[in-house]
Amino acid sequence: MATCGRGCVPAVRFCQRLNRLKTLDDDLMVTSMKRCLTMVDLALLGVGGMVGSGLYVLTGTVAKDTAGPAVVLSFLIAGIASLMAALCYAEFGARVPRTGSAYMFTYVSCGEIWAFLIGWNVVLEYMIGGAAVARAWSGYLDSMFNHTIQNYTENHIMKWNVPYIAHYPDLLAAGILVVATIFITFGVRVSSWLNHIFSAISLVVILFILVFGFVLADPVNWSQKEGGFAPFGVNGVMAGTATCFYAFVGFDVIAASSEEAKNPQRAIPMATAISLGMAATAYILVSTVLTLMVPWHSLDPNSALSDAFFRRGYSWAGYIVAVGSICAMNTVLLSNLFSLPRIVYAMAEDGLFFSFFAKVNPVTKVPVNAILVFGLLMAVMALIFDLEALVQFLSIGTLLAYTFVAASVIVLRFQPEKEKTSSKANFTMSPNSNPEPSPEVSESQIIAQDSGELKEYESFSDKLQLVEMQKTRERSAPGVLKARWEPYLGRLLGDFEPGEVVAFSVLAVMVSSVSLCAVFVFGSNQLQLPTWSFALLIVVFGSTFLLCLVIIYAHEPHVNTKTFQVPLVPFIPGASILMNVFLMLKLSPMTWIRFTVWVAAGLLVYFGYGIWHSKEGLRELQPKDMAARYVVLPSGSLVETVQSVQPNGQRDASTLHTTSSPSAEEQQAKR
Repeated sequence: MATCGRGCVPAVRFCQRLNRLKTLDDDLMVTSMKRCLTMVDLALLGVGGMVGSGLYVLTGTVAKDTAGPAVVLSFLIAGIASLMAALCYAEFGARVPRTGSAYMFTYVSCGEIWAFLIGWNVVLEYMIGGAAVARAWSGYLDSMFNHTIQNYTENHIMKWNVPYIAHYPDLLAAGILVVATIFITFGVRVSSWLNHIFSAISLVVILFILVFGFVLADPVNWSQKEGGFAPFGVNGVMAGTATCFYAFVGFDVIAASSEEAKNPQRAIPMATAISLGMAATAYILVSTVLTLMVPWHSLDPNSALSDAFFRRGYSWAGYIVAVGSICAMNTVLLSNLFSLPRIVYAMAEDGLFFSFFAKVNPVTKVPVNAILVFGLLMAVMALIFDLEALVQFLSIGTLLAYTFVAASVIVLRFQPEKEKTSSKANFTMSPNSNPEPSPEVSESQIIAQDSGELKEYESFSDKLQLVEMQKTRERSAPGVLKARWEPYLGRLLGDFEPGEVVAFSVLAVMVSSVSLCAVFVFGSNQLQLPTWSFALLIVVFGSTFLLCLVIIYAHEPHVNTKTFQVPLVPFIPGASILMNVFLMLKLSPMTWIRFTVWVAAGLLVYFGYGIWHSKEGLRELQPKDMAARYVVLPSGSLVETVQSVQPNGQRDASTLHTTSSPSAEEQQAKR
């Protein structure tokens, strides 16, 4: 047994290296970047990231093919589902105002390798998203000129016939990405003002669509004569919700910008709520206007809004809508180019990615290397890949990031507070120790450390009082079972360490949600389960999911009034996990195959570079802080030993001793 234990030590240490957590600085507001973004700046960044091509393309596609006029309900439900994920991002962005978004949040709560994989996949999502928007931007502009650009490129430059590759190189899409990349390198204020301009134009066009569209609205288009309000039924509404959910992807740009916010504790939650509310309102009202202007079954999925005005005889309004759509796509493009380099910078700053990307320009205060390299890679993708091939691989990494962020909120909410003091007290009864005589000292021992600073250590009696106080506080400490639940769960869960039950319960929530969603998605068709088996599995996995949430709720949480906290934890993050897992399982098998290949490539990068250059790993190799050790001798005197704790358990040879003088009673006995 002992041999097996010794043989398992390397494996245990390796797992500990993979799951080490990021150590945050004492002052999270200190940064090499420039904190200049206000709440308005962040809110417009969020609106720009969400209200883009989806407003002008997705509304018509879902209305015609999936939900009909009930697309309004699809956007409403999708907005509520997105709000659950957005609240989790808002709490982390206010609590940990560091760039990196989901990567940083996972690193703080779950572990290093999970954080790297989340960051690795979010980087790919931003690259694909930016390239896809650039492709849609060029296609929309080209369609306004009767595809003149495409015809010229195919006839005079180049034409391909390769699977998953575009039929022609989209020079316009690549060019707009290169220009946008150059502007992003000028600094966060330039990027913010560009986003302000395009967002303002887009919002004015949306307001025009709403006012003029309601003037042209005809309630007959929602009547039974045209198929009714929900021609595809409840299934159509829910299928439309799954598609409309991706319209709200982009609010995480606010959390990614938290290191450049002036007052992140207040600005991040407020900007998240405002931007998501504005985006949801825009989607719901525009889809209402669109389906009231023309019959839903006659919509053009590629350019529904502009085509609706053309068909009503207002061609000039169609051109205004086209201008608004191009400006909206520009805001999404800027949002992707703004967020992507900052996640790469955060990974490089932590040593998990190449240090070349961690350099910040001293003038513009932005990671120029990351912006240029990944902006050009995005342009290359837009140049050669087809829009359909790009969109097929979109969203899986984002949904995975949403899932981990929701789980991280639960873990951190119930995690015990870490000790921030640099000293640790260990009490040892030493029957054979022989103290050396020393002069009388005061109740508190003041010892000069190597750094020259003075450190005060309390006396042994004070330490005993602190221990007693700690025992009384443990009942209300985070991660401990609540007092009112002890009669029911105390015998079963009372002996675990604080936060340990919550950690296992979060893992069980993840497993049960995957199992429950898998039965929903694959049970009837692919697995062909009988009705009784299908119902039994739903009850078992659903009950397990709810039971784990109740067990988590039965523990004491952190109560922090200084920063925003998600309400109804763990139920809102749990619902977010369930929704994200369901949407991930609805993706195509080819998307999962590509995702697996990308993850394998990321693991090669991590084990080839990241694990060896991780700053958390290097911090483990450095000497730990000074530790105070109290030894009680048989004579009743107290010896205090101050030692430097080494990572391998070894201690410095140099040791400082202070010995308290014997008591008066002991001196009388000796006489």
